[in-house]
Amino acid sequence: MTVTPDAKSRNTMVQTLLESEAYKPATDDPAFLNLDNLRSVRLELEFLKPDIVMKNEGVGSTIVVFGSARVKSEQHGKKSRYYDEARKFTAIVSKRFQQEDRADFLVVTGGGPGIMEAANRGAYDVGARSIGLNIDLPKEQSPNPYITPELCFQFRYFGLRKMHFLMRAKALVAFPGGFGTLDEVLEVLTLVQTRKIKAIPIILLGKEYWNRAINFDFLVDEGYVDKDDLSLFQIVDTAREAIHLICEFYDEIPPK
Repeated sequence: MTVTPDAKSRNTMVQTLLESEAYKPATDDPAFLNLDNLRSVRLELEFLKPDIVMKNEGVGSTIVVFGSARVKSEQHGKKSRYYDEARKFTAIVSKRFQQEDRADFLVVTGGGPGIMEAANRGAYDVGARSIGLNIDLPKEQSPNPYITPELCFQFRYFGLRKMHFLMRAKALVAFPGGFGTLDEVLEVLTLVQTRKIKAIPIILLGKEYWNRAINFDFLVDEGYVDKDDLSLFQIVDTAREAIHLICEFYDEIPPK
């Protein structure tokens, strides 16, 4: 004998179905999207969202700024100087290239504190836009407050984040930093060396730090890199020097 549910029971049954995990659309189901075998989908989405947003925001090209999250503005000595130079550098290039509706050389950083904050702050100081590519880490890293809100992104995967650093990059300026900074700089050098990307100005700011952190001459002496590879980058000490090198590379008139 078939039992037909009454109206109240039927409504309860339907409501149960509507609230079930299986009934959720795939795009509205975080647990589903976070399954291991959905990694390829997450990678694609993480590529597409920043790419579409930046196109819609009219971002033409960028200058990448790398550097330590541990450098603070209130510190004294060399670390404070690096913060000040990063802030000065991005203020000058942002004012120079983000005028008359030109959207070139937008500053892009890892979006966190330290040198990243200083770089976004320099653009903010002159009323210019800048980009932050934050990363989800076990020790939570919040975005610094100077990033343009429409251009502040959070990444799950380092690989996709690195790709977005370089997709529109016209120059790279690296300040002193730790493992993360070294990893990012050496990867860019490798990509240019192997011609996976076009040559761009790669500028390491802070002669004392970089000459001690990496013994480039030793790598040449040992035959691990060619002497010509040392021309892929330049080491300077000031924001002004870095700006002049970038302008020289692109036949731009450097700011006064």
